[in-house]
Amino acid sequence: MGSGTTIGEAHKLGYTAIGRDINPVAVEAVRIAMGRLDRAAVVDAFRSLDRDVGQRIRRLYKAKDARGVECDVLYYFWVKAVRCPLCSNRVELFSSYVIARHAFAARNPVVQVLCPQCGEIFPSTYKAIAETCPACNVQFDPQQGPARGTHAECSHCHAQFPIAKTVRKSGRPPEHRLYAKLLLRPDGQKVYLPTTDEDSQSYVAASQELQTQDLLLPTLRIADGHNTRQVLNYAYTSWRDFFNHRQLLALGWLHRAICRIEDKDTRDALFSVFSSSLEFNNMFASYKGEGTGAVRHMFSHHILKPERTPIEANVWGTEKSSGAFSTLFKSRLLRCIDYRERPFEVSLSKLRGRSSSAKVFDSSAAFQGRVKTDWPGRGEDSFRGIYLSCGSSHSTGLPSGSVDYVVTDPPFFDNVHYSELADFFFAWQQLRQDAVGTDLCTSRQQDEVQDTDAQRFAAKLQAVLQECHRVLTDSGLLVFTYHHSRQDGWLSVCQACMNAGFCFVNAHPVKAEMSVATPKSQAKDPIDIDVLLVCRKARSDVRTYSGEDTVWACAVERTRDKASRYLQRPRRFSKNDMRVLLTSQLLVELCPGRMASDVTNTLRAMLPRIEAAKLSLLHELHNPLPAVRAVESGASQEELPLFR
Repeated sequence: MGSGTTIGEAHKLGYTAIGRDINPVAVEAVRIAMGRLDRAAVVDAFRSLDRDVGQRIRRLYKAKDARGVECDVLYYFWVKAVRCPLCSNRVELFSSYVIARHAFAARNPVVQVLCPQCGEIFPSTYKAIAETCPACNVQFDPQQGPARGTHAECSHCHAQFPIAKTVRKSGRPPEHRLYAKLLLRPDGQKVYLPTTDEDSQSYVAASQELQTQDLLLPTLRIADGHNTRQVLNYAYTSWRDFFNHRQLLALGWLHRAICRIEDKDTRDALFSVFSSSLEFNNMFASYKGEGTGAVRHMFSHHILKPERTPIEANVWGTEKSSGAFSTLFKSRLLRCIDYRERPFEVSLSKLRGRSSSAKVFDSSAAFQGRVKTDWPGRGEDSFRGIYLSCGSSHSTGLPSGSVDYVVTDPPFFDNVHYSELADFFFAWQQLRQDAVGTDLCTSRQQDEVQDTDAQRFAAKLQAVLQECHRVLTDSGLLVFTYHHSRQDGWLSVCQACMNAGFCFVNAHPVKAEMSVATPKSQAKDPIDIDVLLVCRKARSDVRTYSGEDTVWACAVERTRDKASRYLQRPRRFSKNDMRVLLTSQLLVELCPGRMASDVTNTLRAMLPRIEAAKLSLLHELHNPLPAVRAVESGASQEELPLFR
């Protein structure tokens, strides 16, 4: 079920929507988003928080500018430091001394530079490789810091050493030093300044106050896993370690204040905002700079990456803040409520050669705001009902043949282990007595479909798909999104689907996650598409067997046709995208008349041809010939008018 997008869309279309997820964090988020949300009650509760705990938190983020005027602190800037293993000198892990730049640096070249000698902050240009500090006259290259890749260099003895190994050997997380702040002056002007002794004392005071407070704070420890190993190597052992003392104090106050809200639905809604704010308000978040949302949240890398120069944002926030509780309340919760009351679709058009969009209202009824946890019985009047549960989907308890469509997004083999990351949120969620999963000690479950071993992944996915096969009507469809850069990922999903009694009948390329996601933006040849794989029960498939040459020709022609249509919009299309699309079309064409082992063996044998064909197909896309009618396969296209 994930974030519940499909549940919401099914509800808009008038379907009975049945959602199930093994992870309690996902279920809790969807339960709140689809449940009762009273705008007036939520706004009143927020205003009450603003007057009380909001004011207390804002006092934690006050500092004076160079003229002695008290200002709101937008962001505090920190740097991690380790001891040189040879001389014990403190080495700060700056990769460069450029601490702030504009997102569009070519058009806005001014950057903020930190002097490594005296700590002064002054403006420079983003390409400058030689600067002189105006305060102490030291000359340095602002582009070069002590940290270079996985190693750092000691400025005292000039020894180079591995950072992670040095931290691991120390047995404790790296130290942190507060070195800069971005202030919002009363007149609305922003100013970067070095921190003062008064700023350091302010943090110490917050740390001391935390010790005196009886606050509910996370106690959950970090378990070893595929995506947690990196932070464990940095000696982080508890999810509480991800926050500094001032953040824990502010978040603890806010958590306690929300707990005291009497109305459960309103309390849940504000806890959803609290949970959203966590990923922006921790010591793994970083600074994106000017011209964009300033805070890069901790999951932009899809891993738990220890940030060497973390940013501490104002937890409550100001009008100019990014990722703060008050700004997320407006940008996420209030927008969600407005959308639920008046759902809309987006209409695309072109005006004078430029693309534009417009909201189209009244295409769907308002959300009902009712969520049930017990499955609907056969024959029960469940029009537009929403039913949610937490547990493994290999056993749902639903009647056989009672579901028309299964729409899902399974984990990708050997990729991000979301439950390991979800524990960051679950560490706070489990502090509430009325939240989903409070009886659990972790959001990670033994039955979750996530594994680095291809065969185990296929077996777990097959168990879930067998249950999907049981609950689907004979004419029902299984539709799920998938992409993978490794061919064993495709072989695993093919094996799981076909052994569960399904066959692939169609595959459609769609835009995948945001292109600005860090793993994608840093990849040499990123995958920019997902493929919607459409499956039927194998016994309902009316197509006939085709030989390998015919299968290949049909798959190539369909790949060519679908890639051409996809690129009618200005999209990029990489070699990996072409491999994904061609592999998916081969699955569709190979299925009729073959067993699962035959399909996987044939697909494996075709891998060299796929690698060669992706290059020639990409060349054709960039050098198109006159359009040719696509080769028709044995697929009965009239069976799938919705999924053409």
